[in-house]
Order: sequence, then C-alpha cells, then structure tokens
Amino acid sequence: MDKTPDKAHRPPVDVKGAAAYTGFGEGYLNKLRCKGGGPIFIKKAGVVRYDPDDLDLWLAALKRKSTSDVREVA
Repeated sequence: MDKTPDKAHRPPVDVKGAAAYTGFGEGYLNKLRCKGGGPIFIKKAGVVRYDPDDLDLWLAALKRKSTSDVREVA
C-alpha cells in the first residue's frame, strides 16, 4: 500500500538556515535554545538542526491580533 505524504518532506536546517527562515538572528535563536521559549530543535553529536515544520508551529504560536493579547509562557 503506497503512502502519499500530505506535503513534501523538508530536510532539517542548521541555525543559520533557521535564522534565515524565521527572520530572527542566529544569536537570538541560540539564546532561546539555552533559556527556553524557542522552537523545538534536534541535537545529535553536538550539531543543532531545526525541522521546518517545528519552525512553522513556533512562528504560528507567536502570532497575535493586538498588543494586548496575553501570551502564556511555558
């Protein structure tokens, strides 16, 4: 039975690629990775990668309708 994916697989990106994709700086993503609050990441053998689907989810969670929208901090 063939499985047809809903969307094409996008390979993980490094910090530089994630910064370009999200519009946030590499330093900011590095800081969020240490302190929390950033996108989910993959770390294997000391190499950090981000799944573009996780970046999309993180960016969607940052959306607000107004400056008075309250954001829950996890």
